[in-house]
Amino acid sequence: MSMRILLTGKDGQVGFELQRALASLGPIVAVNHAECDLADQSILRQLVRDVRPNIIVNPAAYTAVDKAESDPETAFAVNGIAPGILGEEAAKLDALVVHYSTDYVFDGTKQTFYTENDLANPQSVYGKSKLAGEQALRQSTDSHLVFRTSWVFGAHGNNFAKTMLKLAIERETLNVVADQFGAPTSAALIADVTAQIIGHYLRRKHHNFPFGLYNLAAAGETTWYDYAKTVIAAAQHAGKPIKLKPENIRPITTAEFPLPAPRPANSRLDTHKLRETFGLHLPVWQDGLLHILQQIL
Repeated sequence: MSMRILLTGKDGQVGFELQRALASLGPIVAVNHAECDLADQSILRQLVRDVRPNIIVNPAAYTAVDKAESDPETAFAVNGIAPGILGEEAAKLDALVVHYSTDYVFDGTKQTFYTENDLANPQSVYGKSKLAGEQALRQSTDSHLVFRTSWVFGAHGNNFAKTMLKLAIERETLNVVADQFGAPTSAALIADVTAQIIGHYLRRKHHNFPFGLYNLAAAGETTWYDYAKTVIAAAQHAGKPIKLKPENIRPITTAEFPLPAPRPANSRLDTHKLRETFGLHLPVWQDGLLHILQQIL
């Protein structure tokens, strides 16, 4: 059964991969920020009414975490209000909304992996705006999926791995935070899992489909420090002309690298619910990273 899909944020890391992953499910109308500013509610409503999609996939977001501290109005318009607008319009069409959220909805103080049932307690404007978006979508339509993910990277767009490779060309030493824990998750994995789950939805339609909130992240865990060392070691192994050696990366604390927006010390997400519900295997973070690094390098 072919479905018309509306995809926002097509130029972002996840949006770029979703265009590939969703292509076999039906025709896609993909828009970027210039074509549809999610902060403009009237434009957003009109887009949905014009396209009349069966499925809306919304990876678009205001992701400038530090800038959001001084620009909360835009962050909340895009991250907090727009998902509810999409939900309201989708409900009129009996359409599914797939939306993406973040580990930043948590304060990061838990000692073990976060489950979907853990109390959200965002510490940053970005995290608060993303939590508001989850709630707005949930209140606007039952037919929704929210995937919370963390530490996203991809071959397309800007991310931590690419920043490390750029700095490795310029610097011989580097300080990287070593007291924040998470799992780097590739945009390709997020897109492929999304496509598989939408496939489940198309086969079952509304018949007992398990809508709701799911954690979606690669398996395993690491720190930004060890993540950086893995990236630089791969570049070194590939024979890239870099000044920085893995052993010259120095671990520092979050307190030694203050930023406008607080980061969760623990961004580890328990994916048991997703894996059990949809029968999926999520590979370890190193697999996705090395695959992307092969493309970049």
